[in-house]
Amino acid sequence: MTEYKNLVLASYKTGQYIGEAEDERNQMILVKVLAVITHPWQGDLHNPKNADVPFFQERRALSEGERAWMPVHTIKEYDGILPLYKDSLKKALYDYIEKLKEENSEWAERSLQCLYQLEKDYKLD
Repeated sequence: MTEYKNLVLASYKTGQYIGEAEDERNQMILVKVLAVITHPWQGDLHNPKNADVPFFQERRALSEGERAWMPVHTIKEYDGILPLYKDSLKKALYDYIEKLKEENSEWAERSLQCLYQLEKDYKLD
């Protein structure tokens, strides 16, 4: 197992990740993604939970090893167990799907359509 330094819990747009903090500049931290905690929301972030928008965006989770600049105020130290990326992505995706199934709205339905497509794209099996 690889040892990582500076593990953090970080938010990026509407997703949450465990990663390794690699650099800091201008109130931003460069985070290398190692696991997914919360899958990003689907749709238009400027009109949350609204299905009647010109462009309903499908949002993928950041990939394993992908680096992203995240605002320093969204970063917290992480000292828990680091799950495998694929296992964490699968759990985050299925948790989100289950939550959306409980919501009776057009936005939830459109979000589920996006997530079912992403499930195929992620090749989780």
